[in-house]
Amino acid sequence: MARWYIIHAYSGFEGKVRDQILADATRLGLDRLVEAVEVPTETVTEVRRGKKIQSERKFFPGYVLAKLEMNDDVYHLVKNTPKVTGFLGSSGKPQPITEAEAARILNTKEEAASAAPKARVHVDYDIGDTVKVTSGNFATFSGIVEELDFDKSRVKVSISIFGRATPLELGFEDVERVK
Repeated sequence: MARWYIIHAYSGFEGKVRDQILADATRLGLDRLVEAVEVPTETVTEVRRGKKIQSERKFFPGYVLAKLEMNDDVYHLVKNTPKVTGFLGSSGKPQPITEAEAARILNTKEEAASAAPKARVHVDYDIGDTVKVTSGNFATFSGIVEELDFDKSRVKVSISIFGRATPLELGFEDVERVK
């Protein structure tokens, strides 16, 4: 019976480890014992230099989930994969996780993918930072960030017009941080 295991890999090499395990399982005829190998990720929208950029972020950097029917051959297949340091478990012995734990981790991944419009947005400025307006009637004006509304992807900026503070509500992509 196949169970979920957590494999510890070098950070940044999770995708290569996944691909290598699947390729080696096929090459060695063990693919019937390796049901799934997953790298839990989510799509994150970031605003960089006034442009929205979507990128993948790993939930658990350095870890790969694998549904394996564990035996000596599968153990050695995974353990001898380059960039793998071992299994998560006591004294290096593979410790399976429950189906509920695996489902929670993988559902989080699927929920993030299905909620693409509501993906988390990262901006390179924060409340109190000085930003420059990059589009609209107030392009080239500088101001101070007063509020960030991540639900609506809006930022409230206070700019100075004729010596008076004037609040503007703009999209995250309409401003960029002043270095």
